[in-house]
Amino acid sequence: MPEIFTLVVLIALTSSVVLRLWLSLRQTRFVATHRGATPEAFAHRISLAAHQQAADYTLAKAKLERIELIIETLLFVAFTWGGILAALHGFWTAHFTGIAYGIALIASVLLLSGIIDLPLELYRQFRLEARFGFNRMTPALFIADKLKQFLVSCLLGLPLLAAILWLMQATGAYWWLYAWLLWMSFNLLVLFIYPLWIAPWFNKFTPLADGEVKTRVEALLQRGAFGNRELFVMDGSRRSSHGNAYFTGFGKARRIVFFDTLINRLTPAQIEAVLAHELGHFHHRHIVKRMAGIFALSLAFLALLGLLLHTPWFFQGLGVGVETSGNTALALVLFGLVVPLFAFLTTPLFSFLSRRDEFQADTYAARIASADELAAALVKLYEDNAATLTPDPLHSRFYDSHPPAAERIQHLQSLAPSGAPA
Repeated sequence: MPEIFTLVVLIALTSSVVLRLWLSLRQTRFVATHRGATPEAFAHRISLAAHQQAADYTLAKAKLERIELIIETLLFVAFTWGGILAALHGFWTAHFTGIAYGIALIASVLLLSGIIDLPLELYRQFRLEARFGFNRMTPALFIADKLKQFLVSCLLGLPLLAAILWLMQATGAYWWLYAWLLWMSFNLLVLFIYPLWIAPWFNKFTPLADGEVKTRVEALLQRGAFGNRELFVMDGSRRSSHGNAYFTGFGKARRIVFFDTLINRLTPAQIEAVLAHELGHFHHRHIVKRMAGIFALSLAFLALLGLLLHTPWFFQGLGVGVETSGNTALALVLFGLVVPLFAFLTTPLFSFLSRRDEFQADTYAARIASADELAAALVKLYEDNAATLTPDPLHSRFYDSHPPAAERIQHLQSLAPSGAPA
């Protein structure tokens, strides 16, 4: 049985890598082929130089992602059949027992993975993003962010991990149900405390100033019957020139956040339309549905782990030895390594559902704001964020959470009373 499981994992790993590389190369060829001319639907608004910059940015990201994929694959093999995880297990069992051992093992795996990822992260931030004019992060701010992230992870993650390990050991065969209830409660707690205490530690949030934007936003909230929400502008320009807007929190912690880059780039009417799109997600309960889906999947995964926890072939087939069967910390690490290999094939389904949600939110925005203004705002954002206008169709169907630019703008134009181009 261990040999069969090893073979199944090898097939899943190989299939995943080959498919991801093939899709990446398709994307590269398609974008490069269409680099020479701005698509006709955007030619009146986006210059050839901007279109070519977006193509070059997409190609550079794709190349880096292929390197990351190769390193990720080698790291998987090294941790499992390469013996790194078995060696870490042997080292920590000589120093700790129980929950302390489990925390040490999982923390060392995460730390080692983070150290290996760090050079690529530095390259992405300070070379790739800087090359295309997006990076505004300084080395000092990068280090400060990493230290803060580490501290938050320790303050929140370590107690959660300790509690889950304790539940796995102390609550019997249905530990996975108790662990799921804890995991769900933890995520809801983070949703509440993040905008109040965590996010302000990383960014400065300023109340949206009085003026046309605020007047439009407040009127929009009233039209959509969304009540009063706190409105903030975040200093996203400290780290990047990319623009965005988002909802966060729930209950009394609910707030709407605009990046300062978005405020500075779009007109008040366009900002209103972008917010109307975000309100569309809220109106259709997309966020609640996604959270419910995530919680349901996490319950299924934990139940599966409950079945595998005392299955010797699961451990032996991944190179850590049959004697480790029942080891809760090892089971968590191995499960976290293996599940993405099999879950990868569900990516097109979740991408499709996400694109459907985006079309619904656009339709809602056209109803309570302006389809023309939203289309114009999106074109600006495509240009400012160097988003390619010509993605490979298959790559896009597989990965993209948002519809391709041409499809989305065409959809908005069909909703606009004027029928005017963006």
